[in-house]
Amino acid sequence: MLAVGSPVAAVTPAPTGTPVTATTATTATTAATITVSFRFEAAHHLAWHPGKCRNAHGHSYRLEVSVEGPLDEHGVVADFDAVKAAVDEAVVARWDHRDLNDLFDNPTAELLAHDAWERLTGAGLHLSALRLWETADASVELRRVGPTAGPSGA
Repeated sequence: MLAVGSPVAAVTPAPTGTPVTATTATTATTAATITVSFRFEAAHHLAWHPGKCRNAHGHSYRLEVSVEGPLDEHGVVADFDAVKAAVDEAVVARWDHRDLNDLFDNPTAELLAHDAWERLTGAGLHLSALRLWETADASVELRRVGPTAGPSGA
């Protein structure tokens, strides 16, 4: 879920009777955001934590990845299947059913989110936001700050 004020899909109204197409739906001032959600299971412990989190325990994580940009010639920001493949390869396959302490010295939700952001931008996704849910009611969100144009700079 994106924060209030985040860009949302926007279209330029076509003249009455004209179907909205990839050409009529884009202008230099609009951007669209798509969000894809993923689930994975992982364990960790936080050695520094004074409470229960000091002990080994697991979470059913949910990762929401938002990609933003102008619509391409097909009328999409990015293909959902391409986003799913990139996230599955760069993050989910690496973390699912793992002890995250084998991969990170300090696997907090915040540090996991930052690592996911770096991996996904390195995979070529133009992220606008990323939210990692550690529990059903606790998450961390990262948002891109700065220009909202897609990778082409449009």
